[in-house]
Amino acid sequence: MDRSNEGAIDRSKAPGADFLQLDLGDAPPGGLADWLAQRLRRAIADGRLPVGSRLPATRVLAAELHVSRGVVTEAYRRLTEDGHVAGRGRGGTVVVAAPVTARAPVRKPAPAPATAPGGPFATEPGADVFDVLRAAPARIDLSPGVPDLTAFPRAAWLRAERTVLAALTASDFGYGDPRGTPALRLAIAHWLARNRGIRAEPDEIVVVAGTTQALALLGRVLGDDGIRQIAVEDPGSLGVRQHLRHTRLDTPPVPVDEDGIRVDALRALGAPAVLVTPAHQFPTGVVLGGHRRRELTRWADAGGLIVEDDYDAEHRYDRPPVPALRSMLPERVAYVGSVSKLLAPALRTGWMIPPPPYRDAIVEAKRYADLGNAALPQLVLAHLLESGAMERQLRLLRTRHRRRRDAMIDAIGARLPGAVVHGAAAGLHLMVTFDAGFADTDLAAAALVRGVKAQPLSWHSRRPHRPGLVLGYAARTSTEIAEGVALLGDALRTVR
Repeated sequence: MDRSNEGAIDRSKAPGADFLQLDLGDAPPGGLADWLAQRLRRAIADGRLPVGSRLPATRVLAAELHVSRGVVTEAYRRLTEDGHVAGRGRGGTVVVAAPVTARAPVRKPAPAPATAPGGPFATEPGADVFDVLRAAPARIDLSPGVPDLTAFPRAAWLRAERTVLAALTASDFGYGDPRGTPALRLAIAHWLARNRGIRAEPDEIVVVAGTTQALALLGRVLGDDGIRQIAVEDPGSLGVRQHLRHTRLDTPPVPVDEDGIRVDALRALGAPAVLVTPAHQFPTGVVLGGHRRRELTRWADAGGLIVEDDYDAEHRYDRPPVPALRSMLPERVAYVGSVSKLLAPALRTGWMIPPPPYRDAIVEAKRYADLGNAALPQLVLAHLLESGAMERQLRLLRTRHRRRRDAMIDAIGARLPGAVVHGAAAGLHLMVTFDAGFADTDLAAAALVRGVKAQPLSWHSRRPHRPGLVLGYAARTSTEIAEGVALLGDALRTVR
């Protein structure tokens, strides 16, 4: 017996619901419950309502469709009798089964398994190489560039979030300054003055979505200014090089030795700009020496532009702090930093201090890119920076990272005979090199087969170099590090 009350409907208003785009104008006169039940069955069959989906409350859907509640109740009753949905009390009415005639979901072809010969190391690294490596299954990930994510200060973040939300006015939820919220730019200025020796006004700082966006904005602005080349360190970050090349900038390599970038080679190259990691060179870990700093300063004074990637300078263990180049040469340095190595890459928050000639153009590029970063996370981060919570977080991380670095050095000494460790005094990774005689991509592939991720040094090198690995230790426990390096030792024996 149909218990629904169809009632009279004003079809001139064509009532409908956003749910499943239900349009009562499509319903035949009479039999509304049957029409609604059929539409729901079709949505379950074609996957628009998968198992676990909750249907709207009968009162809500009836109001949107301008029908009596009995129409919706009757349609739900029919689906319940069919076994498609079930009542869950306060949990509402939920889809519990799809009919056996339901269309099979379309599946993309499975990618080649990472443990196939070579895996992501079988060919030259493409634009998606880091995505592919992150997606590859492994028990122990020794990829560089990630801090101890288990140490993220969840409680401090939540407290800061509550404090910020309690103080916000309605207007604070509108569009803001594309340079970033004034509160965060002020907090960053204070942080850089305290920790990196940089004196900058908040109006000089642009908040960006991580270092990658900073490089994208800078590449666009430099290209508009006629600059087509930005030299990079070699070895140097493959990821940075990829992002710069995506902006159509050429990236000629400049060799790095134990004192950092070779300024004589940079000068001979004739490039108008250079990207450097002077506080902790990636991946070698060397610090740009005092003599080289003076040489680089003279190069910049002669018209060169320096892009300073200060990616992990705060993480140091066995050496004194190194001042940022921006603190010495503000007119010719574009300074870039982020919280990816301090808190988590997931925050996608960083900062840039462009040199004066490019400041307005960078702000304009940021405005047209996204109108500015999301304001609420900026305000929470500003609170953490100004409250001292970030310094406490950094002290915690240094203690953990130092212990894990020591564990990796010990494991390398015991399990990787002949390996030479570089860059141990600071950072989140070690570079390890071996005598020639094998390809480091083969070693990385053999390690991945054994469940360990590591990046081959050749990914980050343009010129011939001894085989090696870049190993991150900050995100793994000492036990995982010892096991991972032991498996690297097993892999090493198969490729030598």
